[in-house]
Amino acid sequence: MSVHAHDHAADAADEEGGLDGLLVPVAAGACLAAAWCMQRGWLSGPWEAQRLLFVAAYLIAGSGAFVRGLRLAVRLHLDVDFLMVVAAIGAAWIGRWVDGGLLLFLFSLGNALEHYAMGQARKAIRALGQLAPRVARRRTDTGDEEVPVERLAPGDTILVRPGERMPADGRVHAGAGAVDQSPITGESVPVEKAPGDEVFAGTVNGDGSLEISVTRRAQDSTMARMIRLVEEAQHQKGRTQRVAERFTAIYVPCVVAGTLAALALPPLLGWLPFDESLLRAIAMLVGASPCALAISTPAAVLAGVARAARSGVLIKGGLHLESLAEIRAIAMDKTGTITAGRPTVAAVVPAPGVEPARLLSLAAALERRSEHPIAHAIVTAAEGAPRLDASDVTAIRGKGLRGTLEGRPLEAGSPRLLAELATEVPAEVRARIEALDREGHTIVAVIHGGALQGALALSDRPRTEASRAIDRLHRLGVRPVIMLTGDRRAVADQVARSVGVDEVQAELLPEDKIEHVRSLLQRHGAIAMVGDGVNDAPALAMATVGVAMGRGGTDVALEAADVALMADDLERIPFAVALARFARSVIRQNVLVSMGMVLLLIPLTLAGLVNTTLAVIMHEGSTVAVVINGLRLLAWRDRTQA
Repeated sequence: MSVHAHDHAADAADEEGGLDGLLVPVAAGACLAAAWCMQRGWLSGPWEAQRLLFVAAYLIAGSGAFVRGLRLAVRLHLDVDFLMVVAAIGAAWIGRWVDGGLLLFLFSLGNALEHYAMGQARKAIRALGQLAPRVARRRTDTGDEEVPVERLAPGDTILVRPGERMPADGRVHAGAGAVDQSPITGESVPVEKAPGDEVFAGTVNGDGSLEISVTRRAQDSTMARMIRLVEEAQHQKGRTQRVAERFTAIYVPCVVAGTLAALALPPLLGWLPFDESLLRAIAMLVGASPCALAISTPAAVLAGVARAARSGVLIKGGLHLESLAEIRAIAMDKTGTITAGRPTVAAVVPAPGVEPARLLSLAAALERRSEHPIAHAIVTAAEGAPRLDASDVTAIRGKGLRGTLEGRPLEAGSPRLLAELATEVPAEVRARIEALDREGHTIVAVIHGGALQGALALSDRPRTEASRAIDRLHRLGVRPVIMLTGDRRAVADQVARSVGVDEVQAELLPEDKIEHVRSLLQRHGAIAMVGDGVNDAPALAMATVGVAMGRGGTDVALEAADVALMADDLERIPFAVALARFARSVIRQNVLVSMGMVLLLIPLTLAGLVNTTLAVIMHEGSTVAVVINGLRLLAWRDRTQA
């Protein structure tokens, strides 16, 4: 037999956080007040009218609890709501109609206020879903038409005007402009979008008109999946909640046995008359009910998960929220996590007599025919240089590209290709290339007509926020921060020095990363692993908390990790750790308040120092208090930023 706390999923209206649920206690309170005034002689009326008002108050305030409790009692579950109704009927049976009515009134009022407060947390999540517009402007052969977003299909083209919200996930087909992505990623600065860039439903277009090619249906958008995952996270129990439930399974039968003993023993032993013993037993039953304990953790978890989601951090439930608060060390992948994952041209080393713009033009003439990230970086760097186009471009396997330009052969590739072509390299150029290679740069040599034109040095640069994020983690006591990478030691050390990483493990195979994470768990107890959600999936699974860089909400990032950063922003990690620690402190406060109230009320009610009315006020007050305390997480602000 177990006792269930208040029915927190009772009514849809309550879940939405509306005030409609207060109508029941208000109506019951009005009937109770009128009957009490007639009992005191302040209102005139027959005894039957007074009794009718008392019965009406009981029915209005207690019928819902009685039906729910009876339904559970039939299945051999003893519900707190049912116990409260039984206690109220017992009070009426001995002529204490006012005490019983007040118990039900305050119990229903506490339930209504509790559902209202919890509804505010749910609304904070569901408000995200209201950001996407209901209709979209779809382009057709006959002109534009407005259609419900549910009718959009992948491949449709929609027009989004300046200042409008994106109706669907898609890619920019035509136009350019800045888009406010804060509802999805939490980024405070609008992101520039150009043809080919991805956009998300619910984000706000800036000052340019955009034509968007739809890539996902409305129900599959990143926003919709975020909301579903956050709502599912409400039902994933944290360690504190599971401990509380195990405790309750033992505690509740003890409360029932204690109540029966408090009712029967004093009259049998001649200590108290039966009526007084019944009142004290009723008061003890009210005070000992573990309602506040049952709701203390879910209230804080729900609010904490909602607060994180508003800032672009998706936490998959109470277990991961609590685990995030415990981490003392953190491991990070390098490429795509500490670095941007997109190489850029860091240095241009022209041969004597060659202009830097000419060198870039020659390299881009070949690289335009390649889809490699390095080719994209070179073409981007050459955008301001005169355009040249090579012909007959072919790949030199593992070394580079070869083509023809201006009637002469043109090659671009690694220093190994340069050595094979036996091209003369001036001493100063060779020294510069070797120095850049030692620093961890990728070298692309350019040879035209058999003569070295120079070399380009490329690197995957650290994210601009990486050093700030690591510094904030250090200030939170998360140390060491370890970089795990399969890249060369020279490259890893150079990146580590620039961002302040404490330890570096380089030249690792995927299975090596798993072993290092296992070793870190043995050393530090609880660690987080941050990666891109694809290549690092085994290491993410091994860590206490796996954190995926979201890349704007990819399927893998949303589904694979315990925590997903919806923007590629490392500063969300210290934000999430600080929020989780605040949530943990709120949970502890709630447990302390709820159990403290129970331990206080049990002896006071048995001694007769607290009557039923005051026990109900204190009991329901503690329940509402822990919910309101949990809601503080919705307004939490990150104070770890410098």
